[in-house]
Formats: sequence, structure tokens, C-alpha cells
Amino acid sequence: MSTRTANTARRGPPAPAASRRRAQVRRRRAVALVATAALALVAVLVLRTTVHDAVQEFALPLRHEDIIRQQAREKSLDPALIAAVIYAESHFIDGRTSSAGAEGLMQLTPATANDIARKSGGTQFQVSDLGTPQVNIAYGAFYLRYLLARYDGSQTLALAAYNAGAGNVDHWVAAARARGEALDIDAIPFGETRGYVRKVLDAEGQYRTHYAHELGL
Repeated sequence: MSTRTANTARRGPPAPAASRRRAQVRRRRAVALVATAALALVAVLVLRTTVHDAVQEFALPLRHEDIIRQQAREKSLDPALIAAVIYAESHFIDGRTSSAGAEGLMQLTPATANDIARKSGGTQFQVSDLGTPQVNIAYGAFYLRYLLARYDGSQTLALAAYNAGAGNVDHWVAAARARGEALDIDAIPFGETRGYVRKVLDAEGQYRTHYAHELGL
């Protein structure tokens, strides 16, 4: 009998306790691997959701949704429409002033805001108030409601007037009627206004889809 064989013979078969310990170690390693893989999967899913939400927020921002919901209720407006106009006008950046002097989230000119103040009874209104989200959105929503009433509920005409002024839209509507036509988006003479109306209507649909809960829809 060789020394190796003799040594093996003296040791005999592995002790049951040692076998059990090795089996337990293997099971613990397997469980640890499964747990690690599960955690990695959860982390990937969370990261993907976070990235998606961040991209969504970057592409279609939303702020002041409580004010938007409030003004939508008070003015009988679609909150998604208010959000879409704010997006098209300022991308929800507070304090923005355009080259034409329009101010705030909904880009109201001082002249338009003063007219709204007279119509709505805002006797204490000052132009500097347009920098306040509550005032700006309230006045912008008032103006939207006024334009929708002026154009018999037509969002296309109301949005065109919001961008280009009611005087221009009245002229376009009259010219279209003289031709026996309706003024649809494609017939708006100003390219900028056509693009604006399309942008708002598209954004309205996206806000309705992606922010239904936040907007109370």
C-alpha cells in the first residue's frame, strides 16, 4: 500500500459535519449571488425610471401645478391647456421678460395685464406683480378664458390671438369668411403663429397624458 493510499485510508470518508458545513457555505454563496443579482436588477430599474423621469421633466417641465389647478377650476379651463401655454411661452422659467416687454410665466405685456386688471377688478394691480406666479397665471388664465369666449370656444383662434393679438385674428377671420372659408391652422398667415398654435395643442395633449395626476385630470 502506497503512502498516499495509506493516508487516505487512515483519514477515511469526510466527516458528516464537515460536509454539512461545506454545503451550507455553498448555499450561502448561492443565496448571496442571487440577492446581489436581484439588487442589481432593482438598481437598474430604479435608475432607468429616474433617468426617464428626468428626461421627461427636462423635455416637458411642470411647475406651480397647484396654481394651475386652482385657476383652471375658477376659469373653467383645461389645466393641460394652461400648462401648455406656459410651456410655449416661458418653459416654466419664472421672471422671464421678452424683447416685446411680455413678462412672467404666461408672457403678458403690461398693456394686456392692465386691461385684464380693469376687466377683473384688480384695482391694486401693478406691473411688477407679473413676476409673481399666482398673479401671472391668474391673469393669463383670465385672458385665455376671454379669448375662448370671444372666438366661440375655438382653441385654434384663441391661441392665435394669444400669440398674434386679437386684432390680427379678427382680420384673418373676416378675410376667411369673405372667401367662404374657415380659419384653420394652415390658413393662419403668420408662420410664427401657426407654429405656436401647433406647439401649444401638441403640448396640451402631452401634459394631459404625462401629468394627469398632477393636473387633477
